[in-house]
Amino acid sequence: MNFEHLIAINDPENPLIMPLTREQLWQGLQHRVDNPIPFLPGLEACTPLERTADYLLRELDFGPATIQDKVTQHNMHWVRFEILPSEQHAGGSLTITIEEPEPAFLFLRFAYTSNFASNPNSEDRAYIEYVKSAYHQSDIDCVRIIRSLAAQGMPQ
Repeated sequence: MNFEHLIAINDPENPLIMPLTREQLWQGLQHRVDNPIPFLPGLEACTPLERTADYLLRELDFGPATIQDKVTQHNMHWVRFEILPSEQHAGGSLTITIEEPEPAFLFLRFAYTSNFASNPNSEDRAYIEYVKSAYHQSDIDCVRIIRSLAAQGMPQ
């Protein structure tokens, strides 16, 4: 399953949306890397396993399930979370990209890839729209948390 969508961060034509700078947005994404608990419901703990100049390997403890992911990034542009395949998870990735098509207009693009329901005969195919909806809601919550952190004067 591949799924991607955009969330508008700034809209100069809508005064009800608190504008964020690219730096604030990046800081919020870095917060998600360093402390994912507020961003991932059900996550009980996150343990860094290995950090290099190129990636961060983490163990995510969801109680009944523990997964490992590898985080890579390009400063001020994108962050990629790759779930490593295991007995508990087939693997997949989420790439969050900051897009700025013109000055003062910022967007986050969320792009998911997974093996979920990749077989056309899979019974899981009935759940694809539900999964996409859940991802979309999670991403809206991510932006809400980043806005909250920015309003509180990040970093925390």
